[in-house]
Order: sequence, then C-alpha cells, then structure tokens
Amino acid sequence: MHQLSQFKIVTLEGVSEIYGDRRLRVDALKDVNLEIDRGEFIGIMGPSGSGKTTLLNVIGCLQRPTEGRIMLRGQDISSLSAGELAGIRARVLGFIFQSRSLLPGLSVLKNVELPFAFLSGKERPGSKSPKDRAMKLLGLVGLEKRAEHRPNELSAGEYQRVAVARALMNDPPVILADEPTGNLDSQTGRELIVLLNELNESGKTLVVVTHDPEVVSSARIRMTMRDGILRKDWEL
Repeated sequence: MHQLSQFKIVTLEGVSEIYGDRRLRVDALKDVNLEIDRGEFIGIMGPSGSGKTTLLNVIGCLQRPTEGRIMLRGQDISSLSAGELAGIRARVLGFIFQSRSLLPGLSVLKNVELPFAFLSGKERPGSKSPKDRAMKLLGLVGLEKRAEHRPNELSAGEYQRVAVARALMNDPPVILADEPTGNLDSQTGRELIVLLNELNESGKTLVVVTHDPEVVSSARIRMTMRDGILRKDWEL
C-alpha cells in the first residue's frame, strides 16, 4: 500500500438524510461522520435499503443531505449551487455504477470521452485530445479494440471496464463505485477488483459500496452500513 496523505479529501460532519414526514419518516442516513484521506480505499457493506447508495450519492454531490456538512478537498460544498456542484463532479469525482449507465446511442469511445465536455480547456488533464486520452484509457482496461462498438455489443465485464475508463477520463482524485461487481460472474468480478486495486495503488481515492465480501477484502478500511448508521469495522 502506498503511503497515504494526511490531507482529508472527503469530510462528512453530522450528515443525515430524511425522507417523508413524521408519519412516514425514513432516516436514510443518521448523523454520519466520515473522514477520508487522499489515496484511501474504503469498502462499505450493508443490506439493501441500509443507506449505502444514498451515502455515495451525497459524497458524489448527486443529492443534498437534509442536515450536516460536506467538504471535498477542504471546500465546504453544502451550500453550493447546482452548477457549482456539477463543476466539482466533473473535476473531482469519477463514478462507476452497477446500473447500465453508458449511453446506448454512442460508441464505446464516445462514451469514454463524454466527461471531457464538462471541463474547461485549462482544467483538462494532459495535452492529449479527448480521443487520444480515451483510447489510452481503453488500452488501460484492455478494450482499445472495442472502441467503435456500441454498449449493447459488450459483455457485462467489458461494460464495467468501459465504465471504469470513463470514470478516469477527467483524472479525478476520487472514484466512487456502487456495486461494481454486481452484474459480473466471479472470474470477471475478480478481474475488476484487481483493476480497482491498481487504481488505488496509483493514488486514486476509492469509496466502494457493495454486497461482495471479496471487494471489501481489498479495502484498507472496511465499514458497515445498517439502518442509515455507518460504523467502522476494521482498518489495516
């Protein structure tokens, strides 16, 4: 494991997410406090409905919590506008979803290129064109020969590897993954776990929510979510 920075790249303070009213109240998150170092690998397990995906959505600026404060790279994002949050998502966060998140009408290459459109010129990583960078990332996940295929022509494992390449397009420091092996057979799942570990070893911060104990076994910090409450179980 590479040495972790002491810089807190993600901080949650007293974060709660409440749905419904007093009669039909659902506490999706209950007073969650979490600090994540740059370069960390956190694995979170829990049953369906425990709040795992809600937590990931809150960290990923996809929904605002009812209460509490969120900081990314030391910046309090709790009161930012929707446009400002979209900019942070483009620059700081990469997403790998279990659901079929690639655009079916675009080629694999164009799907990987897509996040580049949300960055201004000075924010774009490296000097390569979007196509060159996307092809390099497809090479990283072993799919450069599938660049002109459509998502429906891919296997489940290939689909998830394209999602990983797209998540890396803007070189974000944080990767958020929601059940990344959920639709994969065991061998393909293990291959994806190896890829996630390689990303972490290269310095990416990973936060993964999953039902898969094998995914969590790779994490340096392992946590459990149940009924909206997050607790640390184990740390290397």
